[in-house]
Amino acid sequence: MHPNSDASYRDIEARLILQPVVTALKNAGIASANGDARCLLGLALGRDAPVLPHETVLLWDRDKFNLLQVLVQRRCSGEPVSRLRGWREFWSLRFALSPATLDPRPDSETVIDAAVGWARQRGGKGLRCLDLGTGSGCLLLACLSELPNATGIGLDIDADAVAVAASNAAALGLAERAVFCQQDFAADLTSYGQFDVILSNPPYIPTADITMLAADVRHFDPIAALDGGDDGLDCWRFLVPQLAVMLAEAGSAFVEIGAGQGPSVCDLAAANHLQLVTSYKDLAGHERCLQLQKEI
Repeated sequence: MHPNSDASYRDIEARLILQPVVTALKNAGIASANGDARCLLGLALGRDAPVLPHETVLLWDRDKFNLLQVLVQRRCSGEPVSRLRGWREFWSLRFALSPATLDPRPDSETVIDAAVGWARQRGGKGLRCLDLGTGSGCLLLACLSELPNATGIGLDIDADAVAVAASNAAALGLAERAVFCQQDFAADLTSYGQFDVILSNPPYIPTADITMLAADVRHFDPIAALDGGDDGLDCWRFLVPQLAVMLAEAGSAFVEIGAGQGPSVCDLAAANHLQLVTSYKDLAGHERCLQLQKEI
């Protein structure tokens, strides 16, 4: 990978550094090679923002070159840019990640859009929110960022995920309105009370389908946050009864579902005296979020 030099430092046009990086990423089958190359160069330079081709890179040296090579090799192995950075932008907010947290993706913003829209129709005053399987805290914190009078609790079975979510809350200035607890949401949760808004993006991918996921998902997202058992519904069998208990009478749950799971999840809901209010599609037109409430 060039250019490189034995000189200690030199100024160089970014495009000359980016061209071989883009080629290496394309050869590895990375569809987003151009954008990723700019991000990787930014990381090698110690900055969050991607580097544009017309920029001049000041004081380019062998150490920066070697760091860039390592980053390119990791990206070519499938490691996503978000994992290399250690954070992901979601709902225009920055969320730190760890190996214990799912890497939030744009499809999950469908849940936020639905929940916030519903809450605002109700005036958004004094709402209690619950996030079951909170991970990085992205669902709960994104909602709280839009609902200044709401408070929330995020539960996750993994202590590291809970710590990351709490750190994200502090970084976003939401720590006073969000509490995160280590808790298996298949356990008795009645001590937490009832909630006006319940959010969840549970593991819902059938076990046999895990091997067919993209490398950046199957190798770098925690399997516990992906694997939904043989039919993808194992977690739903625990989750739906909890919704029935923890949802306030006039409240709504907003849950992310996998491809084609709508009817099965609705059947589980009906068996627990919950009804479908409406469903929401993601940007690709796939049914992604269900809004459930107690039967009237």
